[in-house]
Amino acid sequence: MAEERPPETLTEGPVESGADSPDFEEKGPNRRCIVTGRVLPVEQMIRFVVGPDGVVVPDIEARLPGRGLWLSAGWNMVNTAVAKNLFAKSFRRKVVAPADLAETIAGLLLRRCLERIGLARRAGQAITGFEKVRGELKAGRGAVLLAAADGAADGRDKIRALAPALPLVAVLSSEELGAAFGRSHAVHALLTAGRLADGLKIDATRLAGMRRIEPGCNDV
Repeated sequence: MAEERPPETLTEGPVESGADSPDFEEKGPNRRCIVTGRVLPVEQMIRFVVGPDGVVVPDIEARLPGRGLWLSAGWNMVNTAVAKNLFAKSFRRKVVAPADLAETIAGLLLRRCLERIGLARRAGQAITGFEKVRGELKAGRGAVLLAAADGAADGRDKIRALAPALPLVAVLSSEELGAAFGRSHAVHALLTAGRLADGLKIDATRLAGMRRIEPGCNDV
């Protein structure tokens, strides 16, 4: 009978180079953050690779070739990794981590969110406007609620009360949300079920971390 091994204990803390470095491309749904040492779902993280010029590149889609490492999707996480030279330590080589890496990631995630909403709109899977959204919710349709981060809280609460179980995305300004619908601004919107809605939930979660959205304002 095989000897029973005790379960592995995952400790938190910065991951250093050497024997304790993470397996950069470990298979499975989770990865270890090089700043905290926490193991999290990849949907909550950002992958990084090193480009041919030695510059650290955010791999938002996690598809770029080469060895990669992972960070929790958070403004402070990225800036800590840059300030403490953790990219070089974890890659075990000299690399350049741009000082504006966090801003770059936030911009990439914003673009992905807007693109997903725009594609959903053109596919007939997204609507905007308080009354239209309310009508769809009353009919039991919808997968993701969107509310402008700078919109009135009472309006957001009224919409949310119609479908409290739906995830709420509140990381975009009214101008940004409007741009996705081809107008100057928008405050309320809704996506129906599908791959675009699923992808938006993931990207919005990561964008919330990069924009330091207050807890309770976004619950995707």
